[in-house]
Parts: sequence; structure tokens; C-alpha cells
Amino acid sequence: MKRLLLDTNVVVWLLLGDRDAVSAAAVDALLDERNAVSLSAVSVWEIAIKRSLGKLEIAADWARSLARLDFDPLPVTGAHAQQVEQLPWHHRDPFDRLLIAQAALEDHALVSADSRMADYDVEVVW
Repeated sequence: MKRLLLDTNVVVWLLLGDRDAVSAAAVDALLDERNAVSLSAVSVWEIAIKRSLGKLEIAADWARSLARLDFDPLPVTGAHAQQVEQLPWHHRDPFDRLLIAQAALEDHALVSADSRMADYDVEVVW
């Protein structure tokens, strides 16, 4: 069994039904019933911020749709936030840095199309 943490870009593609945007390896990992798939509060927060700024067009009931996908919720803890300080500055996006910290501390592989994620000490599935 592998524990997977979704990057926000993957969450958005799944919500939009854009399965073609997700790599075959990532789809296989997500469909493998032996794997546990987690959704971070970071991604929910990022989607909400981008929608409120008009940078993301997605249905108003996106949160309800996301809940129906039945991913394991992963809250943000103080330990996650503190871990961000220890990360090298390969990546500047604060949402991504927090996802990387969560993946590292919670022993998850990160499902992400962002090639910069592989610069960190976390497994990336793509």
C-alpha cells in the first residue's frame, strides 16, 4: 500500500473531470484500491483563494463535489507548518511548500505534475 497526497493541480483536474490532464501513472496509482489517497486542507484553501481572486473558474459547489470523491482528509498541523522552515528554497509557492512538508512528515508520495516537487526529499508520482 502507498499513501498518496494530491497536489492542488491534480485536485482541480479531477474536479473539472479533466482526466486527460493527469498522467497515466498517476491515474493508475489513484485507481489502485490498495493505495490511500489524502486531500490536504492546503489544497482546499488554495482552491478557495484562487476562486475568490477570480484566478480559477470552477463550479460553485466544488467543495461538495470534492467531498463526494471521498479522499482521506489531511489537516494542517503546527508540525507541518514548522517543517516548511527546514525545506530548501527550490520552490517559492507557499501552498506547495506546505504540501511538500506534509508529504515528508506523513510519509506520503506526492501526486503532482510540478517537476520542481522532485527536487525535495519526497516521492513524486507522475
